[in-house]
Amino acid sequence: MLAAVKHILVIEDDPDIVELLRFNLERESYRVTSAMTGSEGWSELQREQPDLVILDLMLPEISGFDLCRRLRRDARYQNLPVIMLTARGEEADVIAGIELGADDYITKPFSPRELVARVGAVLRRAGRAERRPPAAIDETLQFGDLSIDPTSHRVQRGGNDLPVTHLEFKLLHHLASHPRRVFSREQLLDRVWGREKYITLRSVDVYVRRLRQKIDISGDPSLLMTVRGAGYRFEPPA
Repeated sequence: MLAAVKHILVIEDDPDIVELLRFNLERESYRVTSAMTGSEGWSELQREQPDLVILDLMLPEISGFDLCRRLRRDARYQNLPVIMLTARGEEADVIAGIELGADDYITKPFSPRELVARVGAVLRRAGRAERRPPAAIDETLQFGDLSIDPTSHRVQRGGNDLPVTHLEFKLLHHLASHPRRVFSREQLLDRVWGREKYITLRSVDVYVRRLRQKIDISGDPSLLMTVRGAGYRFEPPA
């Protein structure tokens, strides 16, 4: 049985880059459609949902940041793979894009072969996630007054919603799915972000620190424990 052709939506305002991407992706048997503005891209998504979006950061009408934020707030697109494409390569911009829910990030000028390879890697990761048993994805985790709901990406403690980002949720859910198990920074990069991410080991520490500030209660032991020289573990509340 032949595999279905994967559909890639390119949202990019530079026609030369669009054609470069189209040529290289179609050569690898992907089906490619495109949009020149954030608004056109949103309209294309309503018309037909692709398997992956390549999203420029600096778009007219609706920026790539805002469009990615809109995607992750819409239940229809929360798991849609997104690769951000931009001329800006500062680490702060990279982290901001990843926090909004982008699955990967590549800067201009780029190697077409590298981008095609990253498209394949992101699609493979998305395929593995789809093949997991439903309970592993959808089951709400409950630890005392802490609730972690993967279907809505909602975290509550003491009945209060906690404002976690998309990547903070993924990190918390992964750790809480394996309570008391220690994960190294390298393991967290691989299992939460993926090997292709433009994220450093130091950035993992930043994410953990932000997450602690949101989920811990003053005076109580931290739920995210640092294991010196080893990594981090989730310690369920008493």
